[in-house]
Amino acid sequence: MIRHRPLGLALLLVAITALSAPAPAAAAGYPYQDPTLPVATRVADLLSRMTVDEKIGQMTQAERGSVTASDLTTYRLGSVLSGGGSAPSPNIATAWADMYDGFQRAALATPLAIPMIYGVDAVHGHNNVYGATIFPHNIGLGASRDPALVQQIGQAVAEEVAGTGVDWDFAPCLCVARNDRWGRTYESFGETPDLPSSLSTLVTGLQGSTLGGPTSVLATAKHYVGDGGTTGGADQGNTQLSEADLRAVHLPPFQAAVQRGVGSVMISYSSWNGVKLHGNRYLITTVLKGELGFSGFVVSDWNGIDQIDGAAGFTAAEVTTAINAGIDMVMVPTAWKTFLSTLRAEVQNGHVPMSRIDDANRRILTKKFELGLFERPYTDRSWTPTVGSAAHRALARQVVRESQVLLKNSGGVLPLARDNNKIFVAGKNADNIGNQSGGWTISWQGSSGNITPGTSILQGIRAAVGPTTTVTYNQRGTGIDSSYRAAIAVVGETPYAEGQGDRTGAMSLDREDLRTIATLRNAGVPVIVVLVSGRPLDVAGELPNWTALLASWLPGTEGAGVADVLFGGYAPTGKLPMTWMNSASQQPINAGDGQLPLFPQGFGLTY
Repeated sequence: MIRHRPLGLALLLVAITALSAPAPAAAAGYPYQDPTLPVATRVADLLSRMTVDEKIGQMTQAERGSVTASDLTTYRLGSVLSGGGSAPSPNIATAWADMYDGFQRAALATPLAIPMIYGVDAVHGHNNVYGATIFPHNIGLGASRDPALVQQIGQAVAEEVAGTGVDWDFAPCLCVARNDRWGRTYESFGETPDLPSSLSTLVTGLQGSTLGGPTSVLATAKHYVGDGGTTGGADQGNTQLSEADLRAVHLPPFQAAVQRGVGSVMISYSSWNGVKLHGNRYLITTVLKGELGFSGFVVSDWNGIDQIDGAAGFTAAEVTTAINAGIDMVMVPTAWKTFLSTLRAEVQNGHVPMSRIDDANRRILTKKFELGLFERPYTDRSWTPTVGSAAHRALARQVVRESQVLLKNSGGVLPLARDNNKIFVAGKNADNIGNQSGGWTISWQGSSGNITPGTSILQGIRAAVGPTTTVTYNQRGTGIDSSYRAAIAVVGETPYAEGQGDRTGAMSLDREDLRTIATLRNAGVPVIVVLVSGRPLDVAGELPNWTALLASWLPGTEGAGVADVLFGGYAPTGKLPMTWMNSASQQPINAGDGQLPLFPQGFGLTY
């Protein structure tokens, strides 16, 4: 899910009027409104009262910038989402809560008062919201290999998400990234299915042991299935594999998520052997819903059904193919009115059976009842102060420590002494919250600079040392001399997300980074390279010239966790979730494929 939409004037009005929260409009007394009845009974009763238009509305998800509150009432829409970077103004937690409540009030003004469900990509914290805690991206969590800690992260994210009213998170990404050229590699916990499967504990953290807790947020296993296995690592590309290999490599994490009761599954943009996943009935209905026993609902990706025939603009045939394949809710951000009329016509002409429409509604409504949306439709503001809270930032700092992977440490240069030391820090990622957070941070692709509150790696270093230690910083390394005991070069990638992050050519450090490191080396002091990146980079040719190498991945807002490891407050425990290439020409390179890596998956030194 992607894209940014500007805030409409209508939504400003929604936010302004979203201060009071009246009770649902429908008269109480219908069985579906009785919380003491079993969910299945309530769903059956509600379904029996719904018109075809109400059912089709439930299956439709529009983007907040392309829908008004009154549209929810008029068209009976079942869901709204924020694309990456799509936020109310001001982009603060209370404004999100006001916006959510405004939409919810409109949904409850319908005759049956069916609450809407609001979805966001909170993929490493509530990352669309200014001031939220930004955790390391999944590749760092994979390096931690700590399922219990990942579950804690899920719970913390759920609290921040719930504090803004939002009740549905398009996470976790359970892709098995097999080619580091892919721009979404950092969204993968690891290149082999055991890592994403074991870290599916994030689902339990987000949802709770059962749906309906005070901060229970619906989780989404994505992107089903094989998005990490495309030829050449091309985003939205073609995964060319036998069914046996697809099942062995890419299916297990989804099986683990289903066993954890994941509430929704998002379909991948990619194809399997030339057939778009959004139209693959065998994989969605036969395998996911039938064989794996998935009882939640399936959601499309952003305009995903429009890609089935390869031509721009979705057609009636694409709508029918997607719904009959087993997609229950369609993310159709802007052209949702066209979708409504198209699906209605396809039901009326018999191309989509009512049994399929009822099944989709049963699945969606079941999750809305289980979440408690009918009883507690509005934001619980008692959780709003948890957004960016000290407790959550402390947890994130711990996660950063556990995600650091020490790859080289010549002569035991690390850990650095905190006292009586003289250290030079350089590099474009040393003092840059945006760069260390990566994509999916405040905006879809992310951006450089002080985009949200946090602690940069440089700030963490300065805070870690005692008063007798000098820390000098110059981004390019200018000013260093032989009097320094060590130099730290914080280098690597700048933010990107899907599509723009694909690397078809070189995967090495850029010229600026290489110049900075050369400047530090020319002073004759030990150089410690801290690599901030969303994937392994091609550094084999440079590594002999570096005294130490620490893979920091994309640590998020709590850069002090990196400093904790550099100065020995925490000995590194991280292990590589990916095989580290000897050269980009080896891609794809994965555990067990017989290629000789620079560092194997699972490698990691300690003190």
